[in-house]
Amino acid sequence: MATVKTDTTFEVYLNELDEKDQDTIIRLDQMLTKQFGRDNRNIWEGKFWGGSQQQIIGYGEIPIKGKTDETWFMVGLARQKAYFSLYVNAVEDKAYLAKKYQDQLGKVKVDSSSISFKQFDDIDLPTLEKVFNIAYRQWLKIKQ
Repeated sequence: MATVKTDTTFEVYLNELDEKDQDTIIRLDQMLTKQFGRDNRNIWEGKFWGGSQQQIIGYGEIPIKGKTDETWFMVGLARQKAYFSLYVNAVEDKAYLAKKYQDQLGKVKVDSSSISFKQFDDIDLPTLEKVFNIAYRQWLKIKQ
């Protein structure tokens, strides 16, 4: 992966999306910034998994284990071509939260730390809120 944290603002990212996709991104962003705050939100871009060029909104910057000068995000949010993706880099009971709660998250596809869905109403919001809360608490511990 060759990715970088950019100076792109959330508003610029949002305006680049189709209007129909903006509502889902805004609603998820509201849930995430309620936890992480707007100051802990950054746009990351570059070649991600599978070599695709894309942008991801990252919440809660964390160090990459074993690398002193590289960082990543605790939770990421992105609009893909056919779906939305959340990337939750938090673990509980030795399992990524996405995997641990996959049966409760609603009509989603889960792969390790990623949660993919086609529309906002496909997600079970109380479960997603729980996942975000756990990730946020873990981020606070890392941040100290």
